[in-house]
Amino acid sequence: MTRQELFKNIVAKESFLCVGLDTDISRIPAHLLNEDDPIFEFNKQIIDATYQSTIAYKPNLAFYEALGPKGWESLAKTVEYIPKDIFTIADAKRADIGNTSSMYAKAFFEEFSFDSVTVNPYMGEDSVTPFLQYDGKWVILLAATSNHGSFDFQDLMIENHGEKLYERVIRKSIEWGDADNLMYVVGATRPESLVSVRTIVPDSFLLIPGVGAQGGSLESVCKYGMNKQCGLIVNSSRGIIYAGNDKNFAQDAGKAAKELQQNMSQQLQQFK
Repeated sequence: MTRQELFKNIVAKESFLCVGLDTDISRIPAHLLNEDDPIFEFNKQIIDATYQSTIAYKPNLAFYEALGPKGWESLAKTVEYIPKDIFTIADAKRADIGNTSSMYAKAFFEEFSFDSVTVNPYMGEDSVTPFLQYDGKWVILLAATSNHGSFDFQDLMIENHGEKLYERVIRKSIEWGDADNLMYVVGATRPESLVSVRTIVPDSFLLIPGVGAQGGSLESVCKYGMNKQCGLIVNSSRGIIYAGNDKNFAQDAGKAAKELQQNMSQQLQQFK
């Protein structure tokens, strides 16, 4: 999916919502446990209920890997079920030496046909560039994340560069790719980081976790992060998929997604 196609979907749906499919077998409604594949059945109903409000889905691979081969099967069925006009994100946070990264890229882009994958840039250029060899696919680099421990390293000042580590990561990465194949993770709980990120990559899309259960403000994210093509994909996981926990769980998820989409619609009025 190209940047222009992604923006077109955002305008058409009046949404830049990503639903995170962090599907925990211990949290899904009990009646689904009688299904042959409870994880897929849960995801299927969530997708059906939220499709009209979202432009992206993001399975977090940890929840599938933890279930072994059955989890991988559930993941494959989920990705196959997602409508083709929806942007898909493998939240894998992978990267390693070049030949290993090449295998990760093959797994997510060829075997699972994801549109994008989250990548940890800590090992540098040769760990990231194998993911960038696929036309029409995206790398989403971790930059300024929303977890508490992010400040342990990401905000450390690099003395000889006069900038923070996450800023240096982004600035270095634009030597490897551009706004047509690189996105960045910036947490909604760190709106001040959005200002500095936008000075480095004004045209790039940003994946924004942390709105909803983690307390991030959609209004602040839009104020400091939105660009001329919206440039935002805002993820909500627990706040949507666990909005309900009974037989009406999908309906409750649909309502939660719709509410967030309507708030996003107000932020997108400038693009009409």
